[in-house]
Amino acid sequence: MSRKHYSTKLFYKYYLSWIKLYKEGAVRQVTLDKYYLTYRKLRKLAPNLHMNELDRQSYQKLLNDYSINHEKQTTLDFHHHLKAAIIDAVDEDELAHDPTRRAIIKGRIPKDKKSKFLNLAELRLLLGHLDLGSELNWDWFILLVAKTGLRFAEALALTPQDFDFEKQVIIVNKSWDYKESVGHFQATKNESSNRSVMVDWQLMSQLKVLIQGKEDDWPIFVPHNKRVFNSTINSLLEKYCYKLDIPTISIHGLRHTHASLLLYEGVSIASVAKRLGHANTTTTQETYLHIIEELENKDNDKVLHHLSQLN
Repeated sequence: MSRKHYSTKLFYKYYLSWIKLYKEGAVRQVTLDKYYLTYRKLRKLAPNLHMNELDRQSYQKLLNDYSINHEKQTTLDFHHHLKAAIIDAVDEDELAHDPTRRAIIKGRIPKDKKSKFLNLAELRLLLGHLDLGSELNWDWFILLVAKTGLRFAEALALTPQDFDFEKQVIIVNKSWDYKESVGHFQATKNESSNRSVMVDWQLMSQLKVLIQGKEDDWPIFVPHNKRVFNSTINSLLEKYCYKLDIPTISIHGLRHTHASLLLYEGVSIASVAKRLGHANTTTTQETYLHIIEELENKDNDKVLHHLSQLN
């Protein structure tokens, strides 16, 4: 039986060809850009690493070198991007074994980060401070995200046609590519992101009045021929949080706040995942693990209390 001849191609070159073959045209541009960023890092860190030299030790060294200047989570993302290509290489007999098995993820100590979410009292303070006048503004945008948990790009893409006032739902079926100089509609993050989000009658009634006269097929929060930056809303939020002496959060932090408060109210993980547009409940569980564990501890207390009543 003849011995297999595995690839001797430079690893970074294999990775580049893998991106072009499997990722271009299959993922959104923002995701594709992340793969290309990984490629550039790989080429810089391991310009002479060949495929047939890839083993557990050489791969671990690559991760260690990357982790010197990056936090653990960023190193984990780097690892996941490379691992996807490496597994395909093994399947295609370009590699003998998967060198990523049992890889150790290291990284720099994370910097102090902004709080991911507000508690109920803090959120009420924030929403009570908003200037909700008779014209749509970024304060109305903040309220909308806080009450729906929509992603920033999803909320930006909302047009008058996306509001079903009879059923009291907002239809999410697209997002807004605000990173380009001329913004435009694009697909949602994934198929699961296409969803209907139920909203309270009060907000729907207010929005019904506010969007009257707006173009049916144009985003209600995006002016024509004007670029929108998420830093604009984040700066506004930061100013409000500072003035109210509450944790400073980003617009994405409002999405986390929305989900967290629903979980604390006893809404099921499955329902929260569907409302957020997560592809599966695993994503929700991983993102809100600390809250879920806290709720499980409370549930255990309830179980023990119930059992004690049976004596």
